[in-house]
Amino acid sequence: MSKKLEITFWGGVGSVTGANFLVKGEYSAFIVDCGLLQGVPEADSENSGDFPYNLGEIDYAFITHAHMDHIGKVPKLFKDGFTGSVFSTPETKEIARVMLTDALKIMEQNKRERQEAPLYEQDDLDKALSHWRTIPYHTQTKINDEFSVFLKDAGHILGSSMYEFTYGTKKILFTGDAGNSPTPLLKDTEKIKNVDYVVMDSVYGDRNHESKEERDAKFKRILKEGIARGGTIVIPAFSLERTQVILYEINNMVEEKQIPSVPVFLDSPLALKVTDIYRHTSKYFNQGVQKEIKGGDDIFNFPKLRIVKDSNESKSLLAEPNPKIIIAGSGMSAGGRVVHHEVNYLPDPKSTILLMGYQAIGTLGRTIQEAPAEVVIQGVRIPVRARIEMISGYSSHKDSEHLLEMIADTADTVKKVFVVMGEPKASLFLVQRLRDYLDVDALYPERGKPYLLDC
Repeated sequence: MSKKLEITFWGGVGSVTGANFLVKGEYSAFIVDCGLLQGVPEADSENSGDFPYNLGEIDYAFITHAHMDHIGKVPKLFKDGFTGSVFSTPETKEIARVMLTDALKIMEQNKRERQEAPLYEQDDLDKALSHWRTIPYHTQTKINDEFSVFLKDAGHILGSSMYEFTYGTKKILFTGDAGNSPTPLLKDTEKIKNVDYVVMDSVYGDRNHESKEERDAKFKRILKEGIARGGTIVIPAFSLERTQVILYEINNMVEEKQIPSVPVFLDSPLALKVTDIYRHTSKYFNQGVQKEIKGGDDIFNFPKLRIVKDSNESKSLLAEPNPKIIIAGSGMSAGGRVVHHEVNYLPDPKSTILLMGYQAIGTLGRTIQEAPAEVVIQGVRIPVRARIEMISGYSSHKDSEHLLEMIADTADTVKKVFVVMGEPKASLFLVQRLRDYLDVDALYPERGKPYLLDC
């Protein structure tokens, strides 16, 4: 007699962010990821609202990686009454501690300045971390009498995982965010084979990145041209993974004298903390990078790199002579120190705003990407005269072609593929490609609708 498994998609449907999937077996239930909805008008009310399921019935939470759209509501789980265990790789837990602590500081500041109630308090974060267990890659782990799990390297960010759950005789795999392999730093996304069901991301489900060669050449060209114009190059960068990749690439270009050596300012305290974790967890880097490190290269440091210590020093960068490069958070210009720099440098025709990743609909980064005549920042109209550049090849997400290839590896066994974590047009485009090219039963699930799987 077959067993029934039920999946309900409570987040990551209709949006790139807010990943949250509920899985129910016959005797136990768990969630995969518990992230913030970001970049849309309803984000605040959605994030602060009640969970759409009974937390008393949830036994476990499995976290694929430490981006806030996958971990941001984990402490709120405990605030609202969750008493189960959280699981991830050790690296994801270590980074999550830093990310969630930083988020709490921002929420506490917003509470003081705007009387906004924080999603969680320090006690909730402490409780979450005390209930957080770790599982290494490539170890079959029995969770209970119903489920066991095996973690594969997603190649997305340090510690990112694909969860392969065994339930009865069937296997269901959650990709989390599959990495854009080959990446400058990390090992490649591991292959998916012999699984029955897949829940997969689709941020770039309808388009492809530049090749590695095009990406590297474009980055070098933009930096050289920006330096030659004598302006400031502002790079809005995610503190986790993107900043480390940017530092590594600039380090290589400076060492090989491919670009002039100019001051580079790392203006992100969070990125600095994450970079220290990366620096001390190099065993997950690809072989080329490990060889460089063994040869004595500090891959995240180079001449004229300066660490910006506080907000006053950040504001003083305007007085620093050009040309210069400023790397600052956040990656979609949704807040953080980069917004101050954009106010200063968007009107300057000698300067460059270099976007190096996906910009969600509704964010300031998406508006800047479209290169309008002006943007409104904090109620002020700012003319856009700076050069706006975009490189998608450094994205940490697989593009459409490689998402297709990932499913092709298990197309002979997979019974159904759920396509999530993308804008609707990207997800639906990938659904159709999976059907047309691989003859796979793929669908774009509805939010809140239970899907029964035959296991």
